[in-house]
Amino acid sequence: MSESAFDIEDYLEQHRNKELLRFVTCGSVDDGKSSLIGRILYDTQQVLDDQLEALGRDSRKFGTTGDVPDLALLVDGLQAEREQGITIDVAYRYFTTERRKFIIADCPGHEQYTRNMVTGASTADLALVLVDASSGLQQQTRRHTYLVHLMGIRQLVVAVNKMDLVDYQQHTFDKIEQAYRRFANQLGVEGLTCIPVCALNGANVSRAAEEMPWYEGSTIVECLEQADIDELRSSHQPFRFPIQYVNRSSNDFRGYSGTLASGQVRRGDAVTALPSGKTSSIREIVSYDGSLEQAHAAQSITLRLEDEIDLSRGDWLVHANELPRVAMAFDARMVWMSERPMLPGRQYDLKLTSIDAPVTPEFIHHRVDVNTLEHHPAEQLALNEIGYCRLRSSRELTFDAFDRLPHSGSFILIDRVDNSTVGAGMIVRPVSSDHDDRPEHVTWHEMGISKRARAQQKAQRPTVLWFTGLSGAGKSTVANALEQALFKRGHHSYLLDGDNVRLGLNRDLGFSDDDRVENIRRIGEVSKLMADAGLVVLSAFISPFRADRAMVRELMEDGEFIEIHIDAPLEICEQRDPKGLYAKARAGVINNFTGIDSPYEPPLDPDVVIDTEKLSIDECVDELLVYLKQRGVLIG
Repeated sequence: MSESAFDIEDYLEQHRNKELLRFVTCGSVDDGKSSLIGRILYDTQQVLDDQLEALGRDSRKFGTTGDVPDLALLVDGLQAEREQGITIDVAYRYFTTERRKFIIADCPGHEQYTRNMVTGASTADLALVLVDASSGLQQQTRRHTYLVHLMGIRQLVVAVNKMDLVDYQQHTFDKIEQAYRRFANQLGVEGLTCIPVCALNGANVSRAAEEMPWYEGSTIVECLEQADIDELRSSHQPFRFPIQYVNRSSNDFRGYSGTLASGQVRRGDAVTALPSGKTSSIREIVSYDGSLEQAHAAQSITLRLEDEIDLSRGDWLVHANELPRVAMAFDARMVWMSERPMLPGRQYDLKLTSIDAPVTPEFIHHRVDVNTLEHHPAEQLALNEIGYCRLRSSRELTFDAFDRLPHSGSFILIDRVDNSTVGAGMIVRPVSSDHDDRPEHVTWHEMGISKRARAQQKAQRPTVLWFTGLSGAGKSTVANALEQALFKRGHHSYLLDGDNVRLGLNRDLGFSDDDRVENIRRIGEVSKLMADAGLVVLSAFISPFRADRAMVRELMEDGEFIEIHIDAPLEICEQRDPKGLYAKARAGVINNFTGIDSPYEPPLDPDVVIDTEKLSIDECVDELLVYLKQRGVLIG
């Protein structure tokens, strides 16, 4: 091997062994985040000659810095970003110095794109927060600072940029630093460094600024090189292995595949499966390169156990002496990312490691004012708002507190209708009877007569018949006719009609999305009480949202909720228009009318479908009676 080849191999080996630091840039719009990153890339000689040539052409077309190359264009690659002069999406860039390697996440400053900033901060070890010296702290500066702290980032570097616009005056920098430190102290931030910079000419970016002789601290690059990575990352993490799928590559092979989320595992280790609690030991650790004696965090592996245990996607393998929490409910800090607000009582899909489960926000403890950090009561979370909420699942979930293990303590919420990501959450604590915030003196009173006894007396099984469909489809008509038929046969029932309920119990509710959710929640609770009385409950409501109907189903015992879709095309419903509502909605007299300017989500898998366009009322009733006898609702 030649000497030059040896030198190259030695250099590449040294490069591979360099430490890697991931950091995120954040702050308000136009504070100069992209310009600062472009300056860092330029000063550390990461820009190739052809990129510099292209930068010159782009600067003449899109630049905002006059005759000087606009270094922000090295990062803002989207056409819309260049045309508007803002960052829209998260841009990742790589650079290296003699000491370590870096991955930068350049995040947008606009409030509209706060969700993108959360994405960039989710994998960062350090946050570089920019402040425009001529503008001072902005609301988005505080919001981003709160978010990076919320995401577990404990070391912040604050770059007070555009010092040239304030003539490099020390008192301006001191004033901004003092204001920022006051805010950071309220959050409990300890690792904080403030640096006056000018990204345009590179002052205090990679070179000491002659323009600011009063500053004697580190430059931005020096600060990034000197950051203590071991302090930023916990030295010991417990073993967490979320199972992604069961690997059956042959008849005699059963393994559990996934990415080791944290800690390490060795062949022969005793492990516990969660949430079942069953125990076994590691028989083999299989990787792409063959069998291993041990594996560590971030490796993709397949684990074989000594015992046959029923495991599936979403289950965890852990060490018995370092158990996570298992609970059906938890409190979490939520960052809301959707224009449709988060509403307690509405159901969402949760994704946490390999776990997929429906969850329902029960209530919001408080909303956080990012300017003052004060807590305010809230009944919903709007776009970009941050709140402390309680969520509940229909089954047990396995997780850690985010402060302990971010990977297994963070989650996202998915809208069940359009499959969009609507929220990001950080788990604070599980909720058990010890953590339940309901008043201690409010408990369920056990009756002397059971639900079963009441139902046997009436020769029927307690059931909620939930009629859903568009206005004019025939819900109330069919439900009313069915109740008359039940009455003639000696059964005990009660019909809850949408209009009747809104004249009394729900007269305080309107027809906005959140009022519709609360309307159905109350009806669900009333239906549950009536079912406890042993009745057959007929509930005739449009109930346009699938999540709300699913919420009511979960209130009932298994088999007690029967979803009946009264189906009729919109044009038929408009032709019938028994109350003249469609005509008023078309004329703009009525707002938020289902089917016109508010959506209806038809059931995906209803228990019964009744087509009132094809069947007469008597035929609808006969079909339902046959079904109820087959289901065992009607006895005798």
